[in-house]
This record gives sequence, C-alpha cells and structure tokens, in this order.
Amino acid sequence: MRAQVGDWLIVEGRALGGSVRRGLIEEVHGTDGAPPYLVHWTDTGSRALTFPGPDARVVTSAELRAEEEIVTNHFSSKHYRTTRT
Repeated sequence: MRAQVGDWLIVEGRALGGSVRRGLIEEVHGTDGAPPYLVHWTDTGSRALTFPGPDARVVTSAELRAEEEIVTNHFSSKHYRTTRT
C-alpha cells in the first residue's frame, strides 16, 4: 500500500452492513509512501497513527469524488426519487 499526503484512507467494514470509515492522510511515516499514516478520521475528528489492514485502501481526492458522484447519481435516479405533494 502506498499513499501521499492528501490521499484518503478508506476502511471497509468486514461485516455485512458494517460501516465505512474515511480519513484524510496528513502524514506518511513509511518509506516511499508506505504505512504508517497519520490519519484524520472524518467520523470522530480524531487523528491516529494507523497501520492499515487488509480491509483498507488508499484513494486520491479525485478518485473519492468520482466514487461519491457514482453513489449520488445512483440514489438520485428516477427509480429512487419520491414525488413531493
């Protein structure tokens, strides 16, 4: 796993319906982008030195925006729209 400052660490929950954590990588302490990373977690606002496990992945800000756009488009499609009265 390799990262740069400004990338995002995404940790997928292993259990079905588990939560997904996102954190901004603020520091890279390993050689050539390797862990550990100082991560600022969005769900708690805390910062922690993190050694990512197998359920984690690193994405750039652009990749994260693209993933969020796909999800937004999926849920805003007319299949999921409700009409206001």
